[in-house]
Amino acid sequence: MSTENRDTVTTSTENRDTVTTSTENRDKVATSQNRDTVYIGKKPLMAYVTSTLIQLATFPQVTIKARGMSIGRAVDVAQIILRKTDAGHSIGSIKIDSELLESQDGRSRNVSTIEITVKRNN
Repeated sequence: MSTENRDTVTTSTENRDTVTTSTENRDKVATSQNRDTVYIGKKPLMAYVTSTLIQLATFPQVTIKARGMSIGRAVDVAQIILRKTDAGHSIGSIKIDSELLESQDGRSRNVSTIEITVKRNN
């Protein structure tokens, strides 16, 4: 797989609903984060499914991460990959946690997070 194709599935930690990166940010993003992680946000569900499947073609396992209201969508992405593809994928691990974030009004609050590892079966 060429570098150009892998860059289209790069995710961003700053904007949780970003799946693709622009050509200008390619070098910065490629060196600053894991490329085997998909951050779930507000884009259509199949955008994340496609991104995860493309990464699974390159990496033996991909981590799907979400927090807050996007947790259900992350579970949906993992289930679609397991049930609707014939490629043979499995769930490696599921990690549930919470993060302490500061809200816009200055108060700190807990936000639930989930990490689902999807593995490619050989």
